[in-house]
Amino acid sequence: MNKQYYPELDETLYTRRLENGLTVCVVPRKGFSKKMAYFVTDYGSIHTDFVLEGKVYKAPAGVAHYLEHKMFDLPGDRDVSAEFAGMGAMTNAFTSYDMTAYYFSCTENFEDCLKLLLEFVSTPYFTEESVEKERGIIDQEIGMNLDSPDSMIFDNLMEALYHQHPIRVPILGTRESIRQITPEILHACHRAFYAPGNMLLCVIGDVEPDAVLTIARDMLGTEEKAVGVKMRPWTEPMTSVQSETSGNMEVAMPMFDLAFKSEPVGTGDAAIRTEMVADLAAEALFGESSALYLKLYEEGLIDSSFGGGFETIDGCAMLMCSGDSENAPAVREAILEQAAKIAAEGIPQEQFLRMKRSALGRRIRGLDSFDSTCFRVCAYHFSDFDYFRFPEVYRSIEAAEICGFLNRVVKRERCSLSVINPIE
Repeated sequence: MNKQYYPELDETLYTRRLENGLTVCVVPRKGFSKKMAYFVTDYGSIHTDFVLEGKVYKAPAGVAHYLEHKMFDLPGDRDVSAEFAGMGAMTNAFTSYDMTAYYFSCTENFEDCLKLLLEFVSTPYFTEESVEKERGIIDQEIGMNLDSPDSMIFDNLMEALYHQHPIRVPILGTRESIRQITPEILHACHRAFYAPGNMLLCVIGDVEPDAVLTIARDMLGTEEKAVGVKMRPWTEPMTSVQSETSGNMEVAMPMFDLAFKSEPVGTGDAAIRTEMVADLAAEALFGESSALYLKLYEEGLIDSSFGGGFETIDGCAMLMCSGDSENAPAVREAILEQAAKIAAEGIPQEQFLRMKRSALGRRIRGLDSFDSTCFRVCAYHFSDFDYFRFPEVYRSIEAAEICGFLNRVVKRERCSLSVINPIE
């Protein structure tokens, strides 16, 4: 395997692309009893349109999440979760807008757990009966989301912010769309996106990299299979659909989500630099030590629930914040005013350096978490960036880049505000 050492982080990363196209990453942590593995596909809820072996497919919304649920079924009525539990391991999975991940953590029986992970994720088993049964389970999950203020406020925001991008549709899909999902559609999506060439295996812990490589090769074979070509038929202007949207639910006080559209960041070094510049811009604008945060807090417009950051998804990106407030429009106006002020006056050098040190420190502390490290290595891999290079990117960022980002992105025409008010 290829070995890369990062002295500033005291981290080592082993990587290898197998003959079948699968990329394997191993982050050794000598002396730790815990071990974790992520098996991830570069496929999420927004990837409904694709071409596979010359045939065009348009899958219903929610199929990626549906597929995640069904992958835990194996022939012979095997219970994957029970098998992991029997080996003393914890297992789970999640579907995001642009990625699906299956993972486990354990302190013993690592090799057997890894074999099971690779087996069940690479084994499509969808019967008419089991697919229909799952429909009821996911329908209930959709119902719970419709009753969740946090989910509804975000879903409403995406509909108000985006014209065409499929982030407008919840990851779970809708009750109507999941009724269109069939075993044939699940098989097609699995063939398209669960091919080794579209996946990444990331392992962290006190393990031998070559042993991980051998297991992956033995379980998945050496044949390289066709990968679906994602179609991205959406074109998205940098203006919002509507400036405000609101609803009423059983909440104690009004809640809000606020977002400003940004251009998609793409992939590679330039994309990651843009993301980290935007993260620092969020810190300058929304951070707990920022002038805006202190002003809004003292005026009673926000409380400790307020915070923000930068979100990137395949084909879209946004600077956003959220919290509780009796006057969310006033918070929006203050943000627009403060962003314009920072862009015009700049950031004092001492404050800028302190922000960079703080952001870098948070990233470094995040490496203590096996889960966070696995997730970021996988997510940044699909963005064509080696995550452990983040310190060099932070060091090279200048204050003027943050001001330029705020000047370009924090504009009224790019903004949408979503509010959930208490039921009177």
